[in-house]
Amino acid sequence: MIVITGAAGFIGSVVAGELNQKGYNDLILVDDFSKKEKERNYIDLKYKTLVDRNVFFDWFKENHEEVTFVVHLGARTDTTEFDWNVFQKLNVDYTETMFSLCAEYQIPLVYASSAATYGNGELGYDDSHEVVEKLQPLNPYGRSKNEVDKWILKQTKQPPFWAGLKFFNVYGPNEYHKGRMASVIIHSFKQITETGKVKLFRSHRDDFEDGRQMRDFVYVKDVVDVLFFLMTNKPKSDIYNLGSGKARCFYDLAVATFEAMGKPINIEYIDIPIDIRDKYQYFTQANMQKLKSVGYTADFYTLEAGVRDYVQNYLIGNKYL
Repeated sequence: MIVITGAAGFIGSVVAGELNQKGYNDLILVDDFSKKEKERNYIDLKYKTLVDRNVFFDWFKENHEEVTFVVHLGARTDTTEFDWNVFQKLNVDYTETMFSLCAEYQIPLVYASSAATYGNGELGYDDSHEVVEKLQPLNPYGRSKNEVDKWILKQTKQPPFWAGLKFFNVYGPNEYHKGRMASVIIHSFKQITETGKVKLFRSHRDDFEDGRQMRDFVYVKDVVDVLFFLMTNKPKSDIYNLGSGKARCFYDLAVATFEAMGKPINIEYIDIPIDIRDKYQYFTQANMQKLKSVGYTADFYTLEAGVRDYVQNYLIGNKYL
């Protein structure tokens, strides 16, 4: 059996769907299933059982002998949440307990870290262990992910294989429920549908033009391909960046969305909200050399190709993967 936490969420549900496509139906889906807005993400999946996240560790202790792999994606991901206790419980304590149990039971584990650990990028975006202790995330979410990374690197008792994945800006199907935290692509699509234009953030720095803030956008289909590679090949246990390796600006993203919808380009610039202005990343770009060095050689979707697939095959028609 393969355990997937966060299985009702965005990336988790896509991972489960991809595993179904590859013939893996003996899945244990873990999440808070009381949130009805997530139901369409998993209702059509093939799985063995659903387990509430609050009782999962009890289930795991009783059934671990049947588990062959754990994909731990469940987390509080709201970058505007500032109550540290929420992150301590759902992100730090939960992941550290998961790692410890996988080490005890000798079960391979992949867990979600985040590019938010890199803060404003002053130390670059290199997934080297040497920088982990020095990183200064800009918000409690990023800090929670970095605290886990630091803790794991100090553990002497480990699963037979583990990988922490520093997700960059993931976008794609099954993120309808995410609200404010959904990707800029889905927000752009909704704005174009409703108003015929897209609102992008002005720059509050002299070295970036309005809308030219840059991020490493990675399509969720590439993310699940990397996850499957790690599950099946189990290369060197490590923390790996997971982005496209190429930063692109929000203006390019908006243009790609207009073009995918067949609409004329119409962009308006607005101020970055005060509550996130001093915590806003202006540039991210994953150094992908480490993942390539362990044998992952597949090409990643370009921004234009990923946006086109997402818009035309999913957002138009409100379809799920």
